[in-house]
Amino acid sequence: MYKLKCIIVDDEPLAVEILETYIEKISWLEHSGSFENGLEALDFLTENRIDLVFLDIQMPDITGLELARITRDKISIIFTTAYHQYAVEGFELEARDYLLKPISFDRFLKSVQKMKPLREVVEERADYIFLKAEYKIIKVAFCDIHYIEGMKDYLRVVTKTDKIMTLQSFSKLIPKLPADRFIRVHKSYVIAMDAIDSLERGKVRLGDKYIPVGDAYKSNFDEYIKRRMA
Repeated sequence: MYKLKCIIVDDEPLAVEILETYIEKISWLEHSGSFENGLEALDFLTENRIDLVFLDIQMPDITGLELARITRDKISIIFTTAYHQYAVEGFELEARDYLLKPISFDRFLKSVQKMKPLREVVEERADYIFLKAEYKIIKVAFCDIHYIEGMKDYLRVVTKTDKIMTLQSFSKLIPKLPADRFIRVHKSYVIAMDAIDSLERGKVRLGDKYIPVGDAYKSNFDEYIKRRMA
């Protein structure tokens, strides 16, 4: 069963804690991170595929409404706020729902139930990608990819049987990768989670390849590993 990847964007610690607790109770939702301001969330969304954002409106730097305008074509949004006067504008931004604080679990549950059709759509997503390499276009199954390495203007996609050079950037390729199967661990590397063999002193081993875990990505990667430890 595919789990919808969701994040929380809210500068109120108590509100974040409540939503995290609610998300844990829903078997088909996966909490992928919490952010106290919109700029941090926007950076994360640029590098990661997320299905749903629980988004506060009144926040520092950029408001939830401003963030929604930037991301609404790519991500579903449920607004979570104490201010009812923004409801009309929220729905004009095609938000899935508008939850007023304090949010009860019953109201939260009714809201996320509306997301089930989205989960079904996501489950039907293709399990491959087309890469342009030199004078041809190559179909590559996600399950065959071990890691992707950034090399100036190119990306090197290393699969079980091949190494494909494609002229594009991480910012364009990452949103096309399933977030539940790939994770960025360094400014120059995205790895397939299924290809991980071990973690050794700040490095990830994939077969005979050792890939460093960058400081900027360590927290997110550690959280991923922690969620999957027995």
